[in-house]
Amino acid sequence: MLTLVLKVVFSILVLAVGMTDLWAQDRAPRILFMGDSLFAVHSITGRSVADAAEDFLGEPIRDNSVLGARILYNLPLTGAMGLKIAKQYRKGDWDWIVLNGGGNDLWLGCGCNRCERRMDRMISADANRGKIPSLVTRLRGTGARLVYVGYLRSPGMNSPIEGCKDEGDELERRLAIMAERDPGLDFLSLAELVPPGDRSYFAVDMIHPSVKTSRLIGRMIADLIRAKGAAEGVRGAQAAGGS
Repeated sequence: MLTLVLKVVFSILVLAVGMTDLWAQDRAPRILFMGDSLFAVHSITGRSVADAAEDFLGEPIRDNSVLGARILYNLPLTGAMGLKIAKQYRKGDWDWIVLNGGGNDLWLGCGCNRCERRMDRMISADANRGKIPSLVTRLRGTGARLVYVGYLRSPGMNSPIEGCKDEGDELERRLAIMAERDPGLDFLSLAELVPPGDRSYFAVDMIHPSVKTSRLIGRMIADLIRAKGAAEGVRGAQAAGGS
């Protein structure tokens, strides 16, 4: 008898999980990802950052990120296909837009050497001007909250991005200033995520995140969205109680 009961309970749990998955798939996504290979890597195998965030949130996510995408990109055809990050946006009822970008502009665009002009074109030293603030303003104008995600740092083992640390730090300093001015924009730094000397946080190329790291980043994003959503709920309840 006990065995039968356990089987029934197990079957109900399996059905409930399956129905939850179907329910999530049937809902229109409220979260949009835009960016470069930090997000796009592992997407073919269903183990990207967005896939992980979707798992942790139990929410469908639309991921429009593209390998090799840049903030500064002038070719119209391939730009429209997503290599220009701003062109990855699609109209939708987005509650959240999760964004990254700028790394390829510095690494591929100027070799992380004498990148001042390129950096300023993306975002000025005071974070008031540039393609990134313009894009953020446009996306915020849709009513969505934004998360701008930073980049991993080299573990100090002759990574191809070893020489990009100073440029990465400066880019993220400017992004943090921009986020401080807008309560609807959060900057999520990954600068401290990789322990020194630990190659396991990177793929074989020592540039892109490993599957493990993509999942960690996805969880960080999910935790931030969940925390901000809970805080908004508390403020909304307090405001309603005070009225």
